Amino acid sequence: MIKIGIVDDQDMVRDSLKILLSAQEDFKVVGIGKDGYEALKLVENYHPDVLLLDIRMPIMDGVEATAMLKARSPGTSIIILTTFDDDEYVLNAIRNGASGYLLKSAAMDELAKAIRTVHSGGSLMTPEIATKAFRIFSEIAKDYKRIEKDSSNETVLPSNLNKTELEIICYIGKGLANKEIASVMKLSEGTVRNYISSILLKTGLRDRTQIAIFAVRHKMV
Repeated sequence: MIKIGIVDDQDMVRDSLKILLSAQEDFKVVGIGKDGYEALKLVENYHPDVLLLDIRMPIMDGVEATAMLKARSPGTSIIILTTFDDDEYVLNAIRNGASGYLLKSAAMDELAKAIRTVHSGGSLMTPEIATKAFRIFSEIAKDYKRIEKDSSNETVLPSNLNKTELEIICYIGKGLANKEIASVMKLSEGTVRNYISSILLKTGLRDRTQIAIFAVRHKMV
């Protein structure tokens, strides 16, 4: 059974999607929301396998919400829902961790297939978006190489990070997932997610990738 969350600021869209998706034998809608903040509560409470997330919402849009959602529930795959084929918004959401996007005008069969695709580890991108995403990830890879080669650059850790946060940054830099970090540190996954949110807030970093780069840059791994 695939657990699904739905977040959209339009009541009709949320309700329609819930009815249609609930009719699928292998789908279970575990929660709905109307903005980014409700999306955060949804993933913390229900940890859906797949989250359908509107890209244009009040208070907190889908791009900003995606980074925070992935920090709290990295196992949740996010499909961005958009009315327009808006490359820049979609690309930024993918950069923040979304698995792809789908137009709201998509047929039910296409939506169901998309959910199953991302749940199995796949992604949803047009060739244009895929090309732009590849360029971004290539730049990230170059950042890692530059950091690894720069052994003479001394850096100072921010003083507002506590011992537990520094330890979690170290583990993220080593590639550990939240569940693995929780096991090693004897914490709950929810506590680890809260620490990661605090790290992002204190450092101004955007996502786990930047935390990993931060760990390498500060010679923590």
